[in-house]
Amino acid sequence: MKTPPGFTGADALLATAAAAGIEVCFANPGTTEIPLVAAFARQRAIRPVPCVFEGVCSGAADGYGRVAGKPAMTLTHLGPGFANAIANLHNARRGRSPVVNVIGEHATWHLPFDAPLCADIGSLARPVSAYVGTIDSPAAVSAKTRDAIAAARVPPGQVATLIFPVDFQQAPASAKLEAPFPVPAASIPDAARIDVVAARMRRSPTALLVLGGSGLTTRGQRAAQRLAAHCGARLVSETFPSTSDRGGGLPSVLRLPYFPEPAIALVAAHDPVVLAGALEPVTFFGYAGIPSCIARTGTTLMLARPEEDAAGALETLADALGAPAVPNGGRVEAPPAPRPEAPLTPDGVMAALVPRIAEHSVVVVEGGTLGYPYFASAAAARRHRAICLSGGAIGFAPPAALGAALADPGRPVLALTGDGAALYTAQALWSMAREGLPVVLCIAANRTYNVVRTELTRAGTAVTGHAATLTSLENPPVDWVSLARGYGVAGERTPTFQTLCAAVDRALASRAPHLIELTL
Repeated sequence: MKTPPGFTGADALLATAAAAGIEVCFANPGTTEIPLVAAFARQRAIRPVPCVFEGVCSGAADGYGRVAGKPAMTLTHLGPGFANAIANLHNARRGRSPVVNVIGEHATWHLPFDAPLCADIGSLARPVSAYVGTIDSPAAVSAKTRDAIAAARVPPGQVATLIFPVDFQQAPASAKLEAPFPVPAASIPDAARIDVVAARMRRSPTALLVLGGSGLTTRGQRAAQRLAAHCGARLVSETFPSTSDRGGGLPSVLRLPYFPEPAIALVAAHDPVVLAGALEPVTFFGYAGIPSCIARTGTTLMLARPEEDAAGALETLADALGAPAVPNGGRVEAPPAPRPEAPLTPDGVMAALVPRIAEHSVVVVEGGTLGYPYFASAAAARRHRAICLSGGAIGFAPPAALGAALADPGRPVLALTGDGAALYTAQALWSMAREGLPVVLCIAANRTYNVVRTELTRAGTAVTGHAATLTSLENPPVDWVSLARGYGVAGERTPTFQTLCAAVDRALASRAPHLIELTL
């Protein structure tokens, strides 16, 4: 290919990314990314989506990757800008999402002067990245870009980070691009491992299947359903499953409990504990007198690691045990509807939402207030996909909903979160409004950090005085409706079951972003 006049390193990066299948870039650029901004204006293959906070860029790329199954790109400004993105990149790493970060760097000849925004970007990126690369010449742009995208696409997905000095962005470059690597398939678990699990399950009627990764796809759950019906195995998912299919006749797979005592009690009744796309479960925090590993020593068996084909392993296991196909799970009863004038409760919210979850929609789940009742009732909904906060860094749901909506335009997205978490990334509302996306964001406005209050109570501390102050969002209360409207998003406040049902119907019919403040 003949190099066109004015073709730069920035053009080479975008052209290589487009050839490798990158279609969206969530961007918050600054001065050291100006050549990339100019290059975006010269191309049409990659859609730039401006975000007014870097944590929205990274959370949106995470949501996009989980729904699209391929990476989006982020563009952030130097070390401090990238640092704003790290919390949601932690979630993306834990959720095994494919993300490619491009970070502008100072001109190489300017770095020795330690300018105010100089930072060790590589050290910031390594804890949340499986790959960190630096472009060290205009000639290396295409190869380094290809390598970063290939790293992000290693099954089931990884975070890759590419540091791009501004002098190499603006330097002339060749239009001869490196061809993208083929997308690798998930590896197949070792047959001997499957045989060991099958032999153990033949001897024990109390197996527990912990599902994660592709074990929570429709295919994986159908195979797990065969094992449950034939062998009496019980099915649970990871506590915060990255991505899972739900409803439409799939089994009611409950999450492993968050708090250690009920999780340990549940697992203790089972042997073996078979991990199908999941890691061995551990407590989220260390509690004195409570073991960190939830399962008893010697009871866990690895059927398939998260990066392996867990769905195929479950099918092979079901065949080895002679488990026949089972019919579609049939209709599961939706939560009972409260009286129309009843004040909202978390269960009442689900009674309103579950019948309104559209076929093939996406539900984004963050927090316990709405998360627990959602997972308890999701089997009653139409078939949909759920993506869940995986790393514990709050501020996930609003940007993840933004990314999910862009991953499959037209697919409705319902996001469930709490007021404390949503405050971290409320800026995502602006990007939703700008892109005109069909996202309904439901915020449980209980005006507290409930999980912290629960932990205080568990530790024997009364929620009074400064303990109450540090866990309260009441003084002043956040006016979510006004905040949403300020970002260009329609908003409503719903104190009763009837008002919530009407608000959700209006929001879904509008096909535009909508915020619903749930007065709990």
